[in-house]
Amino acid sequence: MLEHDSISNPTTHSKTTGLPRKRFYRARAHSNPLSDSHFPVPISPAHFDNDCSALFPKFFPNGSKKIEFADIGCGFGGLLISLATLFPDTLMIGMELRDKVTEYVKERILALRVSTPGKYDNVSVVRTNSMKYIPNYFEKAQLTKMFFLFPDPHFKEKNHRRRVISPHLLDEYAYVLKVGGIIYTISDVEELGAWMKGCLDDHELFEPLTEEELAADPVVELLSTATEEGQKVARNEGQTFRAVYRRIASSHPR
Repeated sequence: MLEHDSISNPTTHSKTTGLPRKRFYRARAHSNPLSDSHFPVPISPAHFDNDCSALFPKFFPNGSKKIEFADIGCGFGGLLISLATLFPDTLMIGMELRDKVTEYVKERILALRVSTPGKYDNVSVVRTNSMKYIPNYFEKAQLTKMFFLFPDPHFKEKNHRRRVISPHLLDEYAYVLKVGGIIYTISDVEELGAWMKGCLDDHELFEPLTEEELAADPVVELLSTATEEGQKVARNEGQTFRAVYRRIASSHPR
């Protein structure tokens, strides 16, 4: 939950900005998504909706809005913070497996809510394993955007089953995305970029956006500029490999 008594710890937070200092929340770049971590998981989307009053207090209890954007493996929250002001009326959630990183994002959001009242009330974060529990959080056709930015490449072939984009997982993502919803992926690893694009190309419920659509989407530029990983790639003059696809209706409706 996001609410607590004090968000400004003089040791872990900047005295000038009130924001958490990242060096106190460092963790391994990635975690094993197949390991058994211990954290609360809602038993259904309806139960998660009950938790949203603490995650988005300005929108509840009188509001009935549902989360529409999900940043899977949100890292330090750079994309979420950018999206929050670009889409101020849209609820969005970061889903992160690493506990220290999740805590950093939570503290960052709390500090921004205090320093800029009226902003960032639409963004929150939960610690969870999205590869296992996506259906516990979202109803069918609830989301309009999902983000997978610079995921763990899991280079060894035996570990490809740990990749966050796979044919099996795309079935789950298609379930929670509404028709017309967008899935955004990007990597600085060419092989992984090709893998994600190939999985999406092969899935009957996704089609790529056209170049014209990509150019008109204000989110696309953020994929490579808003996150710590993307900024690092840019500083090193590296390449990125992007795949952006739309959820489409099944050609074989049941």
